[in-house]
Amino acid sequence: MEILSYRAFTTPADRRSGNPAGVVIDADALERDEMLAIATELGFSETAFLMDVTPGLARVRYFTPRDEIAFCGHATIASGVALARRGAGETVTFATRAGAVPVAVDPRTATLTAVETDVHPLDEVALGALLEALRLRPADLDPALPPAFVRGGNPHPLLFVVDGVLPALDHDDEAVLAVQNRFGWDGTVPVVRRCSAERFVSRNPFPRGGIREDPATGSAAAGLGSYLRAGGHVATPATIHVEQGAETGHPSLIEVHIPVDGRIRVTGTAEEL
Repeated sequence: MEILSYRAFTTPADRRSGNPAGVVIDADALERDEMLAIATELGFSETAFLMDVTPGLARVRYFTPRDEIAFCGHATIASGVALARRGAGETVTFATRAGAVPVAVDPRTATLTAVETDVHPLDEVALGALLEALRLRPADLDPALPPAFVRGGNPHPLLFVVDGVLPALDHDDEAVLAVQNRFGWDGTVPVVRRCSAERFVSRNPFPRGGIREDPATGSAAAGLGSYLRAGGHVATPATIHVEQGAETGHPSLIEVHIPVDGRIRVTGTAEEL
């Protein structure tokens, strides 16, 4: 077994960039409690445990310091790069609790193909509770991009805000976690600002992951791509870029590929810590 530390969705100009993730290769002998203990000791928002690793295939389980989750985008990117550096082929299919996730890999970059994602309006009761926990007002929301509930790798809400709201975002950690527990949301809580047709900025509270805010969230970026296509908010095919993590000290860049139909793809670079 090998325990590695990576940062994923890095930017070339900043050595602090990217979201830290644990990657545990050949974790077949570990029990669930041992995986959770390792994830807790590493202290990253997520750690990926790779098992049954063979050329082109791997079974993966993901743990936050609090619990197991179905999927994690940045730990998948990190795992793909880690396997590529150990001689994996051009594509590795990860068997996850969310479904099969093909990942194109090389020693610096990985592109994951997200699982099928559904997008629905966000329930008014859930929206009200979420706004209170985030310390936002209805007037802070972008009327052109309605709130949504996204169910893909991890179920999560998706909010869009007007200019000037993101820099001042100051959510209540415990209140956000209570809302996540109440409604069964496993992922982050993306709060997004559309800056142009191709550029988005996101802040993602993530108390369920044991941290205040996630520096880069690949699964949420895939959900954003599904939302934009489903609502006709982007002309497909399209590639968008999501900037995230500056407020955490770890600025990150996520590239999202939105085809006319079919599954969304997410690309990022990764470096070993």
